[in-house]
Amino acid sequence: MSATLLLAQLLNGLQYGVLLFLLAAGLTLVFGIMSFVNLAHGSLYMMGAYAAAVAYGQTGSFLASIAAAMGVALVISLVLERTIIARLYRRDHLDHVLATFGLVMFFNEAVRLIWGPQPMFVEVPEVLAGTVNLFGFSYPSYRFAIIVTGLLVAVGAWLLIHKTRIGMLIRAGAQNPQLVGALGVNIGFLNAMLFGVGAALAGLAGAMAGPLLSVQSGMGEPVLITTLVVIVIGGIGSVSGAFYAALIVGLVDTLGRVMLPLLLRQVFERSVADAAGPALASMSVYLLMAAVLAIKPQGLFPARKG
Repeated sequence: MSATLLLAQLLNGLQYGVLLFLLAAGLTLVFGIMSFVNLAHGSLYMMGAYAAAVAYGQTGSFLASIAAAMGVALVISLVLERTIIARLYRRDHLDHVLATFGLVMFFNEAVRLIWGPQPMFVEVPEVLAGTVNLFGFSYPSYRFAIIVTGLLVAVGAWLLIHKTRIGMLIRAGAQNPQLVGALGVNIGFLNAMLFGVGAALAGLAGAMAGPLLSVQSGMGEPVLITTLVVIVIGGIGSVSGAFYAALIVGLVDTLGRVMLPLLLRQVFERSVADAAGPALASMSVYLLMAAVLAIKPQGLFPARKG
């Protein structure tokens, strides 16, 4: 493998990792801090992708599509939180799973009815259609923009959680919600805000992924599974852990899909190696999760207590 190809795949892995982080950051707030299992998080990602595709088709503005994606995901999440989710906070996790799985099926059928079963294809914005020069190496501008966006979100999330009064309340509410509520903090509003922020980040991820993937019904489920793997590896409730784990998973998956076929060609026929390599790369992410759970059941970067 040439140095140029290796560098390209490292950047692709970084780009995939920050996309996963946009989803994992919101889900780890809801799952780790609010202790709510939200399987519909992938559906919010899907709705953001559809909203961005429609907005871009109508306006031709990429910024408008981003705003539409985050706005639609935010509004949907707040409606769901007030009408359905808030009634389930004190109930068993099995109830969370059943209710949000029902929402997944609802949204998948809803987009089929509205936009049809055929996938929608979104063009890369013209302003980001070229390449950037990274020390003599050309890399697609759009993928580089995703990396920059993810890093900015990571910095913003860290500042929110660790350097603001709201972040202090979030961390305190995660440890002892009854005590925080007794001090006059509106826990219901805090939960709704967390749910909305997580949904907005999912919508942003959907908008950014649209030009790279086909926008279609059910697109949220595969990425949700990988996002849950990221949260488990990083440590449930840890935004910083979700960031580091997302990068690790992104690099492992991307490099595995390129390097494993090359390694297998040394032993098997090319057709067999090319078929088995990507499958083994997908398995490697789950093997990594199993290894982490065996060694550190709390994850690599668990949230600090207190």
